[in-house]
Amino acid sequence: MNIDAIQADITTLDVDAIVNAANQSLMGGGGVDGAIHRAAGPELKQACRTLGGCETGDAKLTDGFRLPARYVIHAVGPVWNGGERGEAEKLAGCYRRALELAASVNARSIAFPSISTGIYRFPIERAAEVAVETVKAAMSEHSTVESVTFCCFSESDLAVYEALLNRSAR
Repeated sequence: MNIDAIQADITTLDVDAIVNAANQSLMGGGGVDGAIHRAAGPELKQACRTLGGCETGDAKLTDGFRLPARYVIHAVGPVWNGGERGEAEKLAGCYRRALELAASVNARSIAFPSISTGIYRFPIERAAEVAVETVKAAMSEHSTVESVTFCCFSESDLAVYEALLNRSAR
């Protein structure tokens, strides 16, 4: 089991599956979601139209189309409302469900963005903690997934993930 963090454009990664920080409509948006939709091409939006949206804390699978990744897993993270409305549980659900979907197509490598930390305002330190803990626990259950990459947009987000991964490696 290999878990690491990098700073990169998730749409360029050569992994079996990338995770999209999607909204409930799955029809594209800003940030990572918009970038993935643009890079994958119009076929991605057509595929998403057939999925009927997605609930917060869940995820759905499509092909990757024009991306290097074979699959896109669209995970709908929670909007941060102070932490008292089940936000951490819903965020953990995104990571667990994404790993289940990856395993369902025998994906060996997956890359996650920092779900909910952009426009949804989930504090990066808490979101990264949920992400790392949930992925470590879930990976022992999903045998096909061998490698997880947390793909960070900013250097400051990368530092948070690296600190958590280094602390837990000791």
